Amino acid sequence: MSKTIVHPPQASIPFESAFIEGVRQIFEEKIPFNTVLGLQITAITPEIVTARIDMRPELVGHYAYNRIHGGVISAGLDAMGGLAVMAAIGARHMDEAPEQRLHRFAKLGTIDLRVDYLRPGIGEWFELKAEVLRLGSRVASTRMGFYDAHGKLLSTGAAAYIVS
Repeated sequence: MSKTIVHPPQASIPFESAFIEGVRQIFEEKIPFNTVLGLQITAITPEIVTARIDMRPELVGHYAYNRIHGGVISAGLDAMGGLAVMAAIGARHMDEAPEQRLHRFAKLGTIDLRVDYLRPGIGEWFELKAEVLRLGSRVASTRMGFYDAHGKLLSTGAAAYIVS
């Protein structure tokens, strides 16, 4: 018998613009590999984060089909899991100033990553989404999705991150 995971309804706490801008700078500018991938945050809430990757020749993994490289997908999903953990940590410590919360990400790192490639990644751009399933005092668990421009799920990911 299968069980359905039900998330309790939560009131989303809006982040301050200083926190969002700080996370954006860390994610898009201070992590050079994210810049290489072209990851651009499109939304960040305590519950879910989304980003976009525009297809370009440097990201092609199969020249005949102009398909995105699997490494781009896995690296993008890993980065998004980390971003979701950043948002969850930020939400957990709303009593602190934005600058203080941004310093909490220093020890964040991937422990384990699993990616399932469901369909070929062909398109002009892709959307990535991630959420934290559990944020513990030492480890966070996440799940992520990689979608085409029409919202079709192309790949899924699940990861664990060290947070302290």
